[in-house]
Amino acid sequence: MTQLGIWQAKLTVTRAPAVTILIRLYVGAVFLSEGILKFLRPDAQGTGRFDRAGIPVPGFFAPLDGVFEIACGALILAGLLTRLATVPMIVNMLGALLITKLPILWGDAPLFEGKSGWWDFAHESRTDLAQLCGSLFLLLAGAGALSLDARLARTSTIPAAATRGAGR
Repeated sequence: MTQLGIWQAKLTVTRAPAVTILIRLYVGAVFLSEGILKFLRPDAQGTGRFDRAGIPVPGFFAPLDGVFEIACGALILAGLLTRLATVPMIVNMLGALLITKLPILWGDAPLFEGKSGWWDFAHESRTDLAQLCGSLFLLLAGAGALSLDARLARTSTIPAAATRGAGR
């Protein structure tokens, strides 16, 4: 088997149960819809929001983020290259938490004026934390039995050594 084949096998093999599709559907749908909203409502969800949050070059980073959310959300929904698609989304959620939500703790969050402390942080960051946890789960467990990844893994010839440790 070629190096590319071994890489594909490690990336797509999953021992996660079929019910993992529920997490994939939730995580993928939220990323996909949020990415689309960055283009449909640029002032509220895209460039304008990035600018108000103090993110540099918002005209570049908001559309870039939107494209990544759409592409990765669609891949996660389909269960195709799921582990790979979760990596930029984990970075995305960590960035969202650090840049827009963490300042709530000390009352200095431009997007959340008048909010401060633990409870406001916990409330405003709930979706970001759910997306982060869901993405981490999919990175570690894989897409599950009802996915294109599982189908690819079943149809390719995977040597036992290539898949040892994958899916854990």
